[in-house]
Amino acid sequence: MAIIIKPIVTEKMSKLGEKYNRYGFAVVPDADKLQIKKAVEDLYNVKVVSVNTMMKNGKTKSRYTKSGLIQGRTSKYKKAIVTLKEGDTIDYYSKI
Repeated sequence: MAIIIKPIVTEKMSKLGEKYNRYGFAVVPDADKLQIKKAVEDLYNVKVVSVNTMMKNGKTKSRYTKSGLIQGRTSKYKKAIVTLKEGDTIDYYSKI
């Protein structure tokens, strides 16, 4: 079972990566910190110092169409922010 779903690549996470050596990932909701740490270390060959996790709730979305108002909800997910050892970096595009 894959623990990491995808890396979070936003302006905010890019700044955290450059300044504090922290990177964000969307992970499986039932994964714990030790599993996330091992998955990141195995996938990117880096040393993880700490892992912080949070659950992100889904957002309500709506749009107006010809047939009327359509409402829906995005799914919730777990977000993990990992801090790497000084000198280690992650290149998201090396595994493509």
